[in-house]
Amino acid sequence: MSSFSNLQLAPELARAVAEMGYESMTPIQEQAIPVVLSGRDVMGAAQTGTGKTAAFSLPLLQRMMKHENASTSPARHPVRALVLLPTRELADQVAQQVAAYAKFTDLRSTVVFGGMDMKPQTLELKKGVEVLVATPGRLLDHIEAKNVVLNQVEYVVLDEADRMLDIGFLPDLQRILSYLPKQRITLLFSATFSPEIKRLASSYLQNPITIEVARPNETASTVSQHFYSVSDDDKRRALRQLIKQHAITQAFVFVNSKLGCARLARTLERDGLNTTALHGDKSQDERLKALDAFKRGDVDLLICTDVAARGLDIKDVPAVFNFDIPYNAEDYVHRIGRTGRAGASGLALSFVSGNDNRLVVDIEKLIKKKIELEAIEFEEDRPRERINTGRRAWGEDDPRDVLDAPRASSPRAATPARAPRSAPRDPFFDQPYEAPTEAPPPAWEPGERPSGRISANIKPKRKVAALFKTES
Repeated sequence: MSSFSNLQLAPELARAVAEMGYESMTPIQEQAIPVVLSGRDVMGAAQTGTGKTAAFSLPLLQRMMKHENASTSPARHPVRALVLLPTRELADQVAQQVAAYAKFTDLRSTVVFGGMDMKPQTLELKKGVEVLVATPGRLLDHIEAKNVVLNQVEYVVLDEADRMLDIGFLPDLQRILSYLPKQRITLLFSATFSPEIKRLASSYLQNPITIEVARPNETASTVSQHFYSVSDDDKRRALRQLIKQHAITQAFVFVNSKLGCARLARTLERDGLNTTALHGDKSQDERLKALDAFKRGDVDLLICTDVAARGLDIKDVPAVFNFDIPYNAEDYVHRIGRTGRAGASGLALSFVSGNDNRLVVDIEKLIKKKIELEAIEFEEDRPRERINTGRRAWGEDDPRDVLDAPRASSPRAATPARAPRSAPRDPFFDQPYEAPTEAPPPAWEPGERPSGRISANIKPKRKVAALFKTES
């Protein structure tokens, strides 16, 4: 494996590389950097997390060193390199790396993406920049507002191009490329190659050099993959148990929907886990804060959608959970690429419910590996003591059988039980029945009412003076 010291970079770039701790080149860097330095178009495929950003950034900055100048005039700093990426987080990350590589040069760089106010971005563009990192939608906004001119672009980079096609950026890419000079160097990098990507490359790349450092769609060998058969209702329990079982300190947890992402984050937070959510419905400020908190280690679990599946370079993340199996099999490759980066080991733990069989088959076809589903036994379901199942567990004379052990050793058991005290009987109820000699007349038969005795239930009529006297 070659060293960066063999590249004969400009002293300013070599100093930045050494300061960042780069020593040996990765396979994609070793093969792509000399080709880009020679001025050829490149179609590069490599596993995610293998250093594609340095593979195109360093040779482009090296070729642009001839335009370096300290002038304050914006006209002396036109856009010469354009880097297009599918997501805001990835654009921000690549812009930070480009700025770090060009730290000791006079080459300027900036980033523009949606979800933020355009005014600060406009001010940066008006100052003049050599390297512009952008997402397609926001770049078109600045083009239409005449904040940026692209007629002097010499280098174009399409990073994670397959993702840009997946989310519908092809019309935007075609519009942007129409503003660029015909004579340019075009670099296309992606973790996976699809027929659509190859058609795009044939349309906009001129005799490209194809670089594939690994079999397309192959997962990193440093990532240990496990698939667990879990019902939808038990996924949260499985997540908590596997975190405890593997002593996981930080992890990505991927969910298919934005609503499911937000709900899972709130639920796990109530369970006492330190979590934050990252999905497309959050503002850009919230998304950047969530990502920064996870990078700093202030957050243990980043609950996210596939907006975080591509290109995010966060070192030393030990595990990735697929809480939901992705609908697109290629997204599985990108998701688990968030762990096991730069040669480190990682865990990819996926939960498979009853409706995910077809999705698992698609993943098997893509990675060309047989997936074996594993069962998971929850700790709270394990018996801790003897359970009375109605059947004798030991012999009749076994002293361990406490259910059948004699109780004579207890003081209370040694005392004979007293007979219950009987209630006293009334002798009237022991005498035989005798009919009365003279029965009283029934109350409903007419008879002489005793004088002076009126039932208390009968109210006498009140005598009221008549207003009119009636004649009989």
